Amino acid sequence: MTAFSSVRIDGELQDPATAAIPVSDIGFIRGYGIFEVIRGIGGGCVRLRPHIDRLGRSAAMLGIDLPPDDLFIEWCNHAASMHKFCVIRILVSAGDDAFTGTARVVVTSEEAKLSTGEQSLLPVSAPWHSDGAEWELAGAKTLSYGNNVGATRRAKLDGFDDALLIGRSGRILEGPNFTVGWVIEEDGGPVYETPAMSLGILDSITRHIALDAAAEAGLAVREVEVTLEHLDGASEFFVFSTLRDTLSVTRVGDRQFPAGPATEALRVAMGDLIRRELAESS
Repeated sequence: MTAFSSVRIDGELQDPATAAIPVSDIGFIRGYGIFEVIRGIGGGCVRLRPHIDRLGRSAAMLGIDLPPDDLFIEWCNHAASMHKFCVIRILVSAGDDAFTGTARVVVTSEEAKLSTGEQSLLPVSAPWHSDGAEWELAGAKTLSYGNNVGATRRAKLDGFDDALLIGRSGRILEGPNFTVGWVIEEDGGPVYETPAMSLGILDSITRHIALDAAAEAGLAVREVEVTLEHLDGASEFFVFSTLRDTLSVTRVGDRQFPAGPATEALRVAMGDLIRRELAESS
């Protein structure tokens, strides 16, 4: 069970041991709501503004009226100030009625427990994923993650650390809660490939950090739409997210990969960029 350091409900700080929302909340009953997960380092929030902006876009798609952005920024910064290294969660539901637009907002913080070490992924079919198809909630970061958790559970039962979601088309998409990428060795040097946004994957904040860091470090990046067979030409595979550092993946189904230098170079570049941005914002 997660040990929250702080819990704020609708702007009011609560005792983490007793904080509660009504069981009538539609986020609990129907999964109708949105969320963000933000990394806190040294009392600051990593790319807080983009997280708040994405929360606003998600809320607009679900018809949920949010409190002003300044309040979210204040609440998140307060939560981050309590820790050297933490995870801040914003969870927003439509309250007790999806059609009134009235938000119920929960902001929590907890000591960070980042995943570490080499990973293994089981390719899992994800027929619920848009896989490039347009629909009314495409791009929204919603609370409805039951299918994703089920994919992770399936992978763990088969002896893997997590799942790699594969679309109905057979194309590689993303992890249940992380972005994936791999390295293709070409004459001009290694090229980092990652699934394209056109596939309907999450517009990950950490993905943006990776792309920005790669550009600054002069690392070649290419967004692609490919199937698992494409990985036969890959030299490394990696994952990253708010709760994962850039980690090497040494097994994707039956395919084996080394924990190589290209993944480490990206991890270092991302860490340098994050530290610089936090120093500039403090």
